[in-house]
Amino acid sequence: MATALVHPNAPDLAADDYIVIGLATCFVKEDGEVHEIQVLEPIPSAALEAIIKGIPTSYKLAWATTINAVIAGDTPQKPDGFPESAQFSEEFVQRAIAAARTYKARPVAQSHIPQGTTRNDFKYSTERKRVLNVSRVVTKEDNVKQHSHTHKVL
Repeated sequence: MATALVHPNAPDLAADDYIVIGLATCFVKEDGEVHEIQVLEPIPSAALEAIIKGIPTSYKLAWATTINAVIAGDTPQKPDGFPESAQFSEEFVQRAIAAARTYKARPVAQSHIPQGTTRNDFKYSTERKRVLNVSRVVTKEDNVKQHSHTHKVL
């Protein structure tokens, strides 16, 4: 049975809809140094299924819950048991709504982690660091040189 609406922009979601929240190890670059941080972020069903199959991931654990447990209006709610130092990902509320919709569209994905439980048997790796505040600067040297005959009709 559906319960109250979660968010005004998500009339299709109910408070008791399934969602998975992950605790990821990410990095932030400040003053030329890279610092490790813990980030709480929603995991969509396709990403969860890939992680379950054994691809390397930065997620230490994933917790299955209801969307109402992690969102109160426009405010994210930190679940009990997660580190105090963990911070929410950017646009957490919008991403949580989107992730909850993926589990509604693909209910079989909910069987990987029963609601109310956590799973931490992933292939955890930080070999490929997820740097959150990296900016790419495009320079003239990045342009690809084309052969002189590329745009000529021969």
